[in-house]
Amino acid sequence: MRTLAKLFFAAAAFAAVACSSPYTDAPIRSLEVWPDQDGVHINAHGGGILYYDNTFYWFGEHKGERSNNALVGVTCYSSKDLVNWTNEGVALSVEEDPASEITRGSIMERPKVIYNKATGKFVMWFHLELRGQGYNAARSGIAISDNVTGPYKYLGSTRGNPGIYPVNMTQQEIDEMNALNREDYPQSWTPEWVEAVKKGLLFKQDFQAGQMSRDQTLYVDDDGKAYHIYSAEDNLTLNIAELTDDYTAHSGRYARIIPAGHNEAPAIFKKDGVYWMITSGCTGWDPNAARMFSATDIFGPWTQHPNPCTGEDADLTYHGQSTFILPVPGKKDAFIFMADNWRPRNPIDGRYIWLPILFKDDGTPYLEFLPEWNIKDQWK
Repeated sequence: MRTLAKLFFAAAAFAAVACSSPYTDAPIRSLEVWPDQDGVHINAHGGGILYYDNTFYWFGEHKGERSNNALVGVTCYSSKDLVNWTNEGVALSVEEDPASEITRGSIMERPKVIYNKATGKFVMWFHLELRGQGYNAARSGIAISDNVTGPYKYLGSTRGNPGIYPVNMTQQEIDEMNALNREDYPQSWTPEWVEAVKKGLLFKQDFQAGQMSRDQTLYVDDDGKAYHIYSAEDNLTLNIAELTDDYTAHSGRYARIIPAGHNEAPAIFKKDGVYWMITSGCTGWDPNAARMFSATDIFGPWTQHPNPCTGEDADLTYHGQSTFILPVPGKKDAFIFMADNWRPRNPIDGRYIWLPILFKDDGTPYLEFLPEWNIKDQWK
């Protein structure tokens, strides 16, 4: 009888969860205008989503009509069902002080927010470029808040792990790298130069000051450890850096992966003990073919797979570029691939591409372009 009672209550609990699912049959339509509660197109580009207290919070770049520079800051939208969105305002505002790193006219890209259960703080990381310096600064900005929607307090910026060698670099590799000299490779993109970059030519250049940090994302693993994944070495190499326990700094443990691969726009998820990462090539605002990698340890080694996109416009990632992969709460093995359809001539009109990640029989992820789909029917 006890066993039957346990089964009954377990079934009842499952049914209650199923009945209380927030997802509707309202469609997700990629590349169309996505209105907020006031009918205004959502302005949260290069963004990511935090699921907290049964609510989704979407953080992204506020774009203007003629500029990709930060004129407002990082915006936040909330939703219960991933379809109907409420504008929660500006989570992190630009500052008017011209001496501030996040002064109006700086560049604040690809913001991601994670929650630290131990400290009770919401922590935001983003790619920061200083005003008037183009993309030369290549820094990571960090901000925190007691409230998920903000306001966030800017803590400062950093470059990646100055003066620290990666955990996946042997002493022999370190010695070979230190023997490299930039003047021996006056011409870029020759086979010899590419090989030298793989061995650490550009890494050595930034070793003391810290590695560049441009396109980036955050990932919190099953054990609560958080990682910062970012493009370094002029976007030629990716770094995966463990964060401190409070998520506000690098711990000093990191890996240098896919050297000279020229990857940006990293987005990551984990399924059945395997980490999967989708990236893009580096072609400015123009779309290109996505790349995909996998590993059983987040520090690697990482193995490259074919382009995960299939069908028409697969070689252009359906005219988008990856920004985040969202695990769907309450749905088994359900992940949403999020991408941006950039429109540099009118940045505020940039559109969004959200697609369910599908899996082959061998467990390999892939994508199909669906102009219209809904979460409720996709994962029953």
